[in-house]
Amino acid sequence: MPNQDQFEQMKSGKGFVAALDQSGGSTPKALKAYGIDESAWSSEEEMFDLIHAMRARIATAPAFTGDKVIGAILFEMTMEREIGGKPSAQFLWEERRVVPFLKVDKGLAAEENGCQVMKPIPDLDALLERAIGHGIFGTKMRSVINAANAEGIRAVVDQQFEIGRQIAAKGLVPIIEPEVNIHCPDKAGAERLLRDEIARHLDALGENEPVMLKLTLPSEDDFYAPLIAHPRVVRVVALSGGYSRAEANALLARNHGMIASFSRALTEGLTAQMSDEEFNAALAEAIESIYQASIT
Repeated sequence: MPNQDQFEQMKSGKGFVAALDQSGGSTPKALKAYGIDESAWSSEEEMFDLIHAMRARIATAPAFTGDKVIGAILFEMTMEREIGGKPSAQFLWEERRVVPFLKVDKGLAAEENGCQVMKPIPDLDALLERAIGHGIFGTKMRSVINAANAEGIRAVVDQQFEIGRQIAAKGLVPIIEPEVNIHCPDKAGAERLLRDEIARHLDALGENEPVMLKLTLPSEDDFYAPLIAHPRVVRVVALSGGYSRAEANALLARNHGMIASFSRALTEGLTAQMSDEEFNAALAEAIESIYQASIT
């Protein structure tokens, strides 16, 4: 069973989830936005050292606490490293009261029926065991919906829940993330299909299979209210999906009961060149604005 204190915090705590889980493919882009060019590293190891330093700087900033940041999603390599002299997940919970999650997917398969399911996740059970050893509370895995295609969306949701149940069986809480591309030609249509598919799967879950949902901010305000109210759903969090922080916050504030799980929109404007004072002030401002949008 999940840690009860952490479960209560995720279920009813005020605040949002920070997504600090850029993986190999998205790391160069994240570092560039942070003011570090590709010329700054000559190996993947050096690149990951740089992104870990950025994540550690965020996680140790004074404003990054469970008062407003109730959870954080980590990349596997972050989980394996230390922050503030402790294993990362342990540091987050013990020092910051931030509930730690782990990104477990291995990226996206090629598009089929307008959607991208996840690539296979080999050795998932072993990874989950390692995560439990590190004190991880839950997981996150992402698929992408690019078209309002019923068959494609069904395949995405079927896969997410199948793997989600495998994760729940280990006592972890899966964050199921079927992202609707914000540029999807019929975004509202895709969201209608997606909501119906998710509801069907939620109704089939057992009492010991709580899940979280990470969804694109919908075209229609409060569209996901029935999912938020579902007894099997711990929390519904929103991804920023390419919107700026200001746009994402404005949309989020109109969706009651949905909280943020922003990645790029959280770190927007933060750079390696800032002094600690500037960095901490900018991050505190970002956290406050996302927090306010999340508590509507």
